[in-house]
Amino acid sequence: MVVDISYADGQTPLDGDEAEGLRISSITTRGELDEFEQLNIERAVAWTLRRKLTPERILTERFVKELQRRMFGDVWRWAGEFRLTNKNIGVDKYDIAVELRNLLDDARHWIEHDTYSGDEIAVRFKHRIVSIHCFTDGNGRHARLMADVIVSHVFGAPVFTWGSANLAKTGYARKNYDARKNYIDALRKADAGDIAPLIAFARM
Repeated sequence: MVVDISYADGQTPLDGDEAEGLRISSITTRGELDEFEQLNIERAVAWTLRRKLTPERILTERFVKELQRRMFGDVWRWAGEFRLTNKNIGVDKYDIAVELRNLLDDARHWIEHDTYSGDEIAVRFKHRIVSIHCFTDGNGRHARLMADVIVSHVFGAPVFTWGSANLAKTGYARKNYDARKNYIDALRKADAGDIAPLIAFARM
């Protein structure tokens, strides 16, 4: 059982039942949880690098769920499944599948019609999927990796730097603290309709 989970600005707390989904009983602090999750995420990143991923595969509910499961499935039992509770962010739990389908359809349209640049399509996708908040936890990290997969596999561009910091950590180093603050500021501007700062941050 995790006994020392702290949440930074922009992070969504787990409820009691969700916290019980932890697979590793030896984890007792937020720092230990971060380490296990990061190892799991690194394996997921390696998995994406070994695959030839087309838009037809990436822009599906199946892939969205599979990527989240590969990122967190070694640590959490609920990884890769849509959340079953409502949060302080995101659509109603019963609307997740419909809203995700709308986003996937929009993204296919953007790509087919060159509606935006590759960077903007990937970042708009990331912003929208976070606003849906499909999963119990890890939505920001999952969304950033989805954006990286889209921009690299669909558009052949380098993956994003995301401020060259670990945005899941805030108190470990000044660099991470400043980067997360800038990231949250850019997200709030995107929420208000100005996506440009988030695109700039992604390439910072």
